[in-house]
Amino acid sequence: MHIEPELISPEKMLIAYGTAAAAGAFTVKLSLDAARERGAVSLVARAAVAAIAAFAFFEVLPHYPVGVSEVHFILGSTLLLILGAAPAAIGLALGLLLQGLFFAPFDLPQYAANVTTLLAPLFAIKLVADRIIAPNTPYVDISYGQALALSATYQGGVVLWVAFWALYGQGFGAENLTAVATFGGAYMLVVLLEPLVDLAVLAGAKLARGLGRTGLVTPRLYS
Repeated sequence: MHIEPELISPEKMLIAYGTAAAAGAFTVKLSLDAARERGAVSLVARAAVAAIAAFAFFEVLPHYPVGVSEVHFILGSTLLLILGAAPAAIGLALGLLLQGLFFAPFDLPQYAANVTTLLAPLFAIKLVADRIIAPNTPYVDISYGQALALSATYQGGVVLWVAFWALYGQGFGAENLTAVATFGGAYMLVVLLEPLVDLAVLAGAKLARGLGRTGLVTPRLYS
């Protein structure tokens, strides 16, 4: 997942450092909550699973350059529903870093902007999930409509952040606006697929309730 190199000039990257720091601080807060809830070992294990999954999303699943960025199947809502918000945030940040270090070093200068693009929408879907999923409803029992709302929020957030970076970095010229619109239109196609993936993964988890005792899933998955 990346915005195109040099889309944002170095002097304009200061705002990205600020947004990434804010995302990091909120991740620390969620991580402390998760460690108190289920222990540090569970948090680390789930974060490792999320990092491996995120790296696979970036490098293994199909991805296509479109406009100002690439269209990826970044299953942010899937990670949150199965692993929890803190492990998902840590995993996305680590997966993005591993991609930059080993496969796309040209992305590293934009890491702060890219990690904000991934994490801010994740925090948004946590708020949405807390609002639309009743406290007594396990995640394995959510509806298609709820999964669609989470997916649309996450993918829409990714598009909005990419659009912000592109417009902030390159302005409102016709060519840049067209590239942003092309990217946004293509990315929304992911919304049609992700809820089905969520429900399929949750259906599998429903058949494997023993996972709830392993510490490898969020407690909310089954309770």
